Amino acid sequence: MKRFERLEQIRRMDPYRDAWEIHRLSSAYEFPWDYTRALELALYRTYAVPSVGRLLAETAELTARSQKRYDDTVLLLDAVVEHGFGSVQGRTAIRRMNQMHRSYDITNDDMRYVLCTFVVMPKRWIDAYGWRRMSRHETVAGAVYYRTLGRHMGIKDIPETYEEFESCLDAYEEAHFGWDEGARRVSDATLDLMTSWYPRPLAPALRAGTLALLDEPLLRAFRYDPPSPATRALVRRAVRLRGRAVRLLPPRRVPHHARQNREVKGYPNGYRVAELGTHPVPGTGGCPVRHLGAAPAE
Repeated sequence: MKRFERLEQIRRMDPYRDAWEIHRLSSAYEFPWDYTRALELALYRTYAVPSVGRLLAETAELTARSQKRYDDTVLLLDAVVEHGFGSVQGRTAIRRMNQMHRSYDITNDDMRYVLCTFVVMPKRWIDAYGWRRMSRHETVAGAVYYRTLGRHMGIKDIPETYEEFESCLDAYEEAHFGWDEGARRVSDATLDLMTSWYPRPLAPALRAGTLALLDEPLLRAFRYDPPSPATRALVRRAVRLRGRAVRLLPPRRVPHHARQNREVKGYPNGYRVAELGTHPVPGTGGCPVRHLGAAPAE
């Protein structure tokens, strides 16, 4: 297989009808490492919206059980990407997400904003640091894929196009990014988790490197001291060089799904999708929305 052969395959597909398959090819074959980093950043930046960060602090899921919360989020999202919306695994993962979200008072605007981060941040990351830029087919398919996921989750007034997702994200961040003490605790706990995946002596450098990848509005919201221009330039250049090195490698022949990431550490003996995440108090009900176009989940 030639380096750009899979991209040619993607361009022969319909980005609306084949959105899930294009998204799977892009995330599991073309950019698995980049999608992981981009979605980590997507979820991380939602903490800077005080209503989101404060709720996460109150639940203690990301401060007291950081690794489990990380693992469960990755695995639930991954089940849909790997198996599709109509699969037992995909339907079960969506039902689990809906059960968890229904247990908390989360506004539709916040839910829609989180969905926007899933659409926008991968493209921005890949265009900046990937081995190639994201194609228009992949961009459209990603928006269609997450629009479908949002419908399954009962989110209202979802943007139609990538451009609308991007405008919605930028406007929401401009209006809502701000300081919250609880959100800062969640941010610190997340940075501690990320540095824990590597040898302890590297922790200060890894924390500084992560902050160097954050934009100014995010740093201001958490009241972090901005990295020096030299640190920021060095870190971002290093990540770009990684992308250029990947471009020289042969194309991936087998998929790499997020469940295979070394950062997922909490289930060495396997897991069941239905048991992932937090569980609502009995009597609060099940999934709040019908799974569009799919049979009831098993």
